[in-house]
Amino acid sequence: MSRQRMRSPLSRARGLGSAREGVEHWWMQRVTAVALIPLTLWLTASLIALMRSDYDTLIAWLRTPIATILMVLLLIALFHHISLGLRVVVEDYVHSDRAKIPAVVAIRLACYALAIAGIFATLRIAFDG
Repeated sequence: MSRQRMRSPLSRARGLGSAREGVEHWWMQRVTAVALIPLTLWLTASLIALMRSDYDTLIAWLRTPIATILMVLLLIALFHHISLGLRVVVEDYVHSDRAKIPAVVAIRLACYALAIAGIFATLRIAFDG
């Protein structure tokens, strides 16, 4: 009898595939979702408070250290959360590996590019004198 057949089902599954990676992915989706709650509420409240303000006031607000830091955190959490969520959608509904793998890579690259662009724009506004 082979060694593989003598192992229990749990022993064979341990450390393989989504049994290892899936938990981390699941937790990161929850962590980013929880982080997005106060960050989104902060941004919404701030934009409502600034609704009748002019462009210069909005720029002055974004240049404050707390607004800059919270905006960068929002962008990181937002685009990481989007990347994780879209990856799950592709993995669940795209059945061809020839389409699935490039789609997951494209989603990840696009989300990271958008996050970097948003962070760069925020920092440029914050530090441009």
